[in-house]
Amino acid sequence: MSPRVAPDEAAALSLLRRGTIEPRGLMPDCSNYTYLAEVCSGSERTLAIYKPVGGEIPLGDFPSGTLGRREVAAYLLDAALGWRIVPPTVYRRDGPLGPGSVQQFIHSDLRQHYFTLMPARADDFRVMAAFDCIVNNADRKSGHCLLDGRGHVWGVDNGLTFHPLPKLRTVIWEFAREEIPGRLRDDAARLAREEMGALISPAELRALTARARRISSEGRYPEPGSRWAYPWPLV
Repeated sequence: MSPRVAPDEAAALSLLRRGTIEPRGLMPDCSNYTYLAEVCSGSERTLAIYKPVGGEIPLGDFPSGTLGRREVAAYLLDAALGWRIVPPTVYRRDGPLGPGSVQQFIHSDLRQHYFTLMPARADDFRVMAAFDCIVNNADRKSGHCLLDGRGHVWGVDNGLTFHPLPKLRTVIWEFAREEIPGRLRDDAARLAREEMGALISPAELRALTARARRISSEGRYPEPGSRWAYPWPLV
């Protein structure tokens, strides 16, 4: 499956890959060092979220220094599916504070998030829930769901993904046991993974394939197994 990238996303990716990264300040309330940055190339410029590897706080269940690569892997998988959940994201080795992920900044009303957007945007969140099952998202908070000025819902902060063991922690459980829409199951069945080989481990790739097949064959959203199925804080 080839990535499906819209022309505006292709232009954003190009700028994120080649532009000079100029950090403007730390984003508030983030677990890791996360910078609002301006990415510039000549007269072209855009705002971005820059997450240097050196700013990652070590975790007991995810290998140190891998969260940025997981952010990029989540974008590549989303682009392959064509679901447009993850904003354009690249990995830069030449960042001013060291290597890390660089993601297009989403201008949004931060008063809007999953809990305020449901149930009016339920169909959008059915797609996001299927995506989170495939990538094994361990941290889908309500505040990670952003509504942009065009009315599109994005899912950001995708660093805690692709663990080979079951780790799904999310606020999106309203669809538990509901049948997954057929087009999403078809996309999961066709999912290609070659582009992520350098970003996640072989064990993680095998687990990803198994999850995509399970989504396609079983065709229902999972149920929360325990209170650990919910992230904290919820927003």
